[in-house]
Formats: sequence, C-alpha cells, structure tokens
Amino acid sequence: MAVRAIRGAIQLDGYGREEILEGTAELMSAVMSRNELTPDAVISVLFTVTHDLTAEFPALAARKIGFHDVPLMCAQEIRVPGAMPRVVRLMAHVETDRPRSQLQHVYLRGATALRLDIAQLSPGGRPPYPAMPAR
Repeated sequence: MAVRAIRGAIQLDGYGREEILEGTAELMSAVMSRNELTPDAVISVLFTVTHDLTAEFPALAARKIGFHDVPLMCAQEIRVPGAMPRVVRLMAHVETDRPRSQLQHVYLRGATALRLDIAQLSPGGRPPYPAMPAR
C-alpha cells in the first residue's frame, strides 16, 4: 500500500460559517467517493482557505462527517492579487493501492478554473469561475 496525496478545492457561495461547513463537507465527500476511500485510509488532511474566509475552521466540517481520528490542520493561503476569492483547498494524504495516475483530484464549483486540466464537475456542477486577469 502506498501513501498518496489528493488535492481538491471548492469555491464557496458566501463567507459565512454555514457556507464553509457545507462546502468543505461537499468537497471531502467528493474526494472520498471519487477515490473510493474510507476515513480509515486517510492519514491526514491539510485545509487552506483564502484570507476572506474567517467564520469557521474547515476541519470542523470533516469532524462532523466522521473524521474523528484523522489529524486535520487549517491554514490561510497567501494573498495573491487577483486570486479567486472564497476558496477552501485541501490536500489529503491517503493509503491506497491505486497508482498516482488513477487518483481523482476534485475541483468543485468555481474552483474548476484553478485546474481545468484535471477538474471534474460534480453532478449538477456549475460553470467555471471567469478567467483571472493576466499579470
């Protein structure tokens, strides 16, 4: 069994506590289901949020959906001018027999624009966030 990292991100509709909890739970659930994982396979998860999301820790959402024994950490993204707002990102370290090429990284809602090369819209997904201005 190998240790692999899975990335994901979701752009939230708002800045509040409920938006953070609901969006993070949606993202975690999508990562788990698309990669056919159980919480026992998760070694740790690092969450980051853009500077505008301060109402709650994303890790609380993971705890609420069953990640009680998994080490979770939250941090704030660096402030980059023109960066997409209201984004929760994660990097999950997991134990899996899947090769790296078969892992599914998950980018939901407007966050699909962050990685158009690997993003997959969720069922009923929304169109990508408009292109960011060139620097």
